[in-house]
Amino acid sequence: MFGGGSGRGQASGGGFEDILSQMFGGNSGGFGGQQAGFGTGFRPNPAQAGADVTANTTMSFKNAVMGSEVTLTVDGRTIKARTPAGVKNGQKIRIPGKGRPGVNGGPAGNLVLTITVTEHPVFTMDGLNLRVTVPVTFDEAALGAHIEVPTFGSSPVKVKIPAGTPSGKVLRIKGRGVKTSKAQGDLLVTVNVVVPQNLTKEAKEAVEAFQKATAGTDVRGDLMAMAKE
Repeated sequence: MFGGGSGRGQASGGGFEDILSQMFGGNSGGFGGQQAGFGTGFRPNPAQAGADVTANTTMSFKNAVMGSEVTLTVDGRTIKARTPAGVKNGQKIRIPGKGRPGVNGGPAGNLVLTITVTEHPVFTMDGLNLRVTVPVTFDEAALGAHIEVPTFGSSPVKVKIPAGTPSGKVLRIKGRGVKTSKAQGDLLVTVNVVVPQNLTKEAKEAVEAFQKATAGTDVRGDLMAMAKE
C-alpha cells in the first residue's frame, strides 16, 4: 500500500510542478518563454527603406548654370526633381525620397541622377566661376583699351585691358558667375591677343617700324637663363 501511495504522490507532484513551471516561466517553451520573446522587441514585419534607383538626364548649359526642374520616367513612374544651380557635366546628384517605396512604413529610397551638360559655344564652368576667352588686337593689348565682354544671361560689360597685357592673362569680373543660395561666382576673362593674318602695306610698314623701335628687347632672355639651371 505504501508503495502504491508513493506512486500516486509522484504523479500528483509532477502535475503540480508543471503548473508552477507554467506560472513562473520555468519552461522556456511555455507562456513565460513567449513573454520574454515579446519583451526583446521582436517584430515579425520590420520597416525597411526602399531601394535607390539610378537615372540619367541631359540638360543645356543654361539650365545647368541656373538650376532647373527635370521630369524623368523611372520604373514606370513619372518623377519630377529639381537640380541645383551650377551642376557639372558628369556630376551625380542624390535626390532623397525619389527612389522605390519603403516596406512596412519604411522611408522611400533615393534617386541617384547623373547629369550630362551640353557645351556652350562661349562659356565654360569652373566651380562657381564662369570662364570666357576674349580676343583682343595687338594694339589693344600693347597700348591698353576698354572693351566689351559678354556675360552669361545679361548685358555685356566694359572691361579695362591694361597697357602691356600679355596673351593668356586672366581678368576677373566680380559677381558674374554662377549664383546659388549661398554664394556667387565670378566671370574669368582670358585675354587672347590675335595676330593679324593678312597685313596691308601700311600695317606691315607700321609693324616693321615697331620692330626697329624695340630691336634691343629680348623677350626670351629669362627663358634661356632658367633653362640652364
